[in-house]
Amino acid sequence: MTHETHTPQTETVETDAGTARITWHPAKRKARLLLAVSHGAGGGIEAPDLQALAATLPAHGVSVALVEQPWRVAGKKLAPAPKTLDVGWRGIWPALEKKGLPVISGGRSAGARVACRTATDLGAAAVLALSFPLHPPGRPEKSRAGELLGAGVPTLVVQGGNDPFGKPAEFPEGTYELIEVPFGDHGFKVPKKADLTQDEAVAVITDGVTRWAGMLGA
Repeated sequence: MTHETHTPQTETVETDAGTARITWHPAKRKARLLLAVSHGAGGGIEAPDLQALAATLPAHGVSVALVEQPWRVAGKKLAPAPKTLDVGWRGIWPALEKKGLPVISGGRSAGARVACRTATDLGAAAVLALSFPLHPPGRPEKSRAGELLGAGVPTLVVQGGNDPFGKPAEFPEGTYELIEVPFGDHGFKVPKKADLTQDEAVAVITDGVTRWAGMLGA
């Protein structure tokens, strides 16, 4: 992995769902893409995969915007309904477009669902879905595949091999690309006895997203 030292910049954005916050990690050289990525329903932008992407991609010409949804900025512990999450995401979009770059709409877990649902309407160049929650744990009949398949733009799914919200083999056929993080759970954490270390698991994510983003920018 390539990690660059950089100084993030923070910006608050008013949306119809409340105040959101964007932490900018600008590209180290001329930016060609902007990855805007949000957190899930049970955590924030401190998630290891989000932080790793923000540390890695700027060295490859991709600026990264880590987006905190209004409910998280307000200090609430529980995420609101999906429609409200969508409102918050739509509200930060003008701040992203001001950069004048093609925007990859991304998120982890619930944030991935938001990115898929809104991609076409917002004019996203692509979608990055980290730990897409294909179904609630133990409830495969409650499939959310329609959201993923309906994104309407080039899509990359990064999924843990042991994710209880949907293992890679459970995903339907489609035009999206899927990268598996072996042994990873919903947070991409791997067991200590796994055949790869936690750092290697994170490298699967950052290397895969870097390669995919490079193809988008070709």
